Amino acid sequence: MALPLEDLEQIRRLKYAYCRCIDTANIAELKTLFTEDASVRYQGGSYLFEAQGRDRILEALENAFHAEAIALHHVNHPEIDFVSPSEATGVWYLKDWFCDLRHKIITEGSALYRDTYVKRDGRWWIQRATYERIYEIVTPLTQTPN
Repeated sequence: MALPLEDLEQIRRLKYAYCRCIDTANIAELKTLFTEDASVRYQGGSYLFEAQGRDRILEALENAFHAEAIALHHVNHPEIDFVSPSEATGVWYLKDWFCDLRHKIITEGSALYRDTYVKRDGRWWIQRATYERIYEIVTPLTQTPN
């Protein structure tokens, strides 16, 4: 289904904002990216996290991404398909790095995000975000970074 390039760019910017907000622990802005009925499913080599509802998702993200965490989420190679003028799906390649100073570990890896987006009131929202790890390396943090 062909839609204006503007919709494609809005979805890209939505996903980029999602990554930026996670990395900077900007929970207030992150709230403006999800629908109220959003859901997530993040599956790593050592964890599975699922949540239903924007508030529950944000609460969990706020506990994970905090002042004692350093994060980098880089997404690229978007494959965005439009299901209708108000629904789209996206597959993104994720490369991430996460340093948890509380638990003294570094997690590094890659995954494939598979998302669903909806357009409401003239803008795109994340309705479902999922990823499954391709690989994950968890390393003990032996020296605190400066």
